[in-house]
Amino acid sequence: MRNVRRLPMLVAIGVGLALLVAVGVLVRVSVGGSSGSDCAVRLDVNSSTEKGDLLAELAEEYNESGRELAGGGCARVTVSETSSGVAKDALAQGWEEQRDGAPEPQVWTPSSSLWLTLLQRDATAADRTLLTDEKPLSLATSPLAIAMPRPMAEALGWPEQPIGWRDVLSLTTKGWASVGRPEWGRFSLGKDNPHTSTSGLAATLATFYAATGRSSDLTLDEVEDAKTRRFVSGVEAGVLHYASDATAYMANLAEADADGQALSYASAIAVQEQLIHLYNQGSPTGETERIGKGKKPQVPLVAVHPADGTLMFDHPFVVLPTASKEQRAAAADFRTFLLADAQQRRFQQTGFRDHEGNAGSELARSVSLSEQSERNLSLIDPPAPEVLEAILDSWDELRKKARVLLVMDVSGSMNQAAGGGQSRLEAAKKAAADTLGLYHPDDEVGLWAFSTETGDHPEPYRQIVPPGPIRDNEQRLTDAINGLNAEGGTALYSTVRAAQQAMLADLDTDRINAVVVLTDGRNEYPPDNDLDALLGDLDAGQLERSVRVFTVAFSDQADFGTLTKIAAATKATSYDARDPAVIDKVMVSVISNF
Repeated sequence: MRNVRRLPMLVAIGVGLALLVAVGVLVRVSVGGSSGSDCAVRLDVNSSTEKGDLLAELAEEYNESGRELAGGGCARVTVSETSSGVAKDALAQGWEEQRDGAPEPQVWTPSSSLWLTLLQRDATAADRTLLTDEKPLSLATSPLAIAMPRPMAEALGWPEQPIGWRDVLSLTTKGWASVGRPEWGRFSLGKDNPHTSTSGLAATLATFYAATGRSSDLTLDEVEDAKTRRFVSGVEAGVLHYASDATAYMANLAEADADGQALSYASAIAVQEQLIHLYNQGSPTGETERIGKGKKPQVPLVAVHPADGTLMFDHPFVVLPTASKEQRAAAADFRTFLLADAQQRRFQQTGFRDHEGNAGSELARSVSLSEQSERNLSLIDPPAPEVLEAILDSWDELRKKARVLLVMDVSGSMNQAAGGGQSRLEAAKKAAADTLGLYHPDDEVGLWAFSTETGDHPEPYRQIVPPGPIRDNEQRLTDAINGLNAEGGTALYSTVRAAQQAMLADLDTDRINAVVVLTDGRNEYPPDNDLDALLGDLDAGQLERSVRVFTVAFSDQADFGTLTKIAAATKATSYDARDPAVIDKVMVSVISNF
């Protein structure tokens, strides 16, 4: 069983995202207008990422509206955004502004009440009170959907023919040739990690329900049934990799679409319906200000609501026990403001359904909803808390296994101080060694080191430990990582190319194949200094025959722009640890892909 799968405080910058990362979490903070600055009551709201932009805009309007609270005075609302699973972990541990990158909230609005169930589990285990008895109201709704490029959905008979998770399983097993489209190759599924992402959590629950044919009252025995496990394992076998936020998939798909390769990336992506609308309106990474302004895709996505049932994200407005009496009054007034018709229309215009589940005309046109599709929308009842936990534990075992090559920079600059009395190399070694326990015992992990040629090493890179099952390799990897020393320059390009080619030479198409490159610098190797040539060599091409290269920029001297391009060329993700203090959290985030 995997040692740890409740992954805390993740940092991820999807390729193409232009967002800020603050101390380990994706955060946008909005403060209201000048009139709100004079109010005595400050209310901090933490939102899930997909509605953070909209809530920030609405908070500004609220602050400027001159509203008076029931007991007199006014409130100033600030909004930060954090992925729901990451925020749940932060609340469970005790929110710390410096660590968690945002003010401690008095109101939390995750994507789904499923996270409240998991937070309550954590609270019970710790004998703490983290939630009140008050049942939260929904701000907006959006069902989980399977986003598919229109031609691929049509090849399956959409919109007349219902499509569900059993179709996903069949395609994963047989490929697109089974429906007369062999040129599309293997069926590939984009799916988030269920411990951090609501889309990933909902998709995981939906597959367990589909395996049993149930829409409610799933039991522990059914979760553990061998037939159920085979079904779920079969669906997971088609996953590209596990992202921590679905916008990373959407950004990669948008880049593939711009290159005329939309059908070569992901066959389907499990996402909230609202994100499909944003993608089709030119905002693949979810910024509301880009709706209608960004370039729309050549191949639009359609929203397939699984015929065997789906979950509705209810976006609860949760007032936390830390709120004072005055803050509770402010929260009630802000909630009333958000539920008013004018604000509900704003939610609909950005692709959400209103709090009662009604879709706006913008969404219906964008994702090709129809009266028939609405009639066929079949919702699953969330499982009991103990069943939800059992599903997550089972997923840890059934998920697609990985084959990963960790490539660590050991150039001389890694001897520079990273703060806390450590050198960069010492901090990187600790972070890398500490995350070995996050892999599944059957994951295969290897280690390379690189700098430039030195007296003992005629090549700029060298294999330290070949990829092998972590159950056998963990101690060897730990010892090898701890034994690394730094000297020489940074032969980044030649190392990345060689590492990917080495993994391609022994590719296992039943696994997630990846290279993880951690570096504190930029290419300093004249014999191989052509970035365009490298990017051409790395091009993902047919994804079933490719190896993704995830990059980690470690120090303010790292060439983050180039590292982002390298990751983008392989349809992977680049991570920002230029602040050495977040390297532990970043490495945990990297492992969440596997």
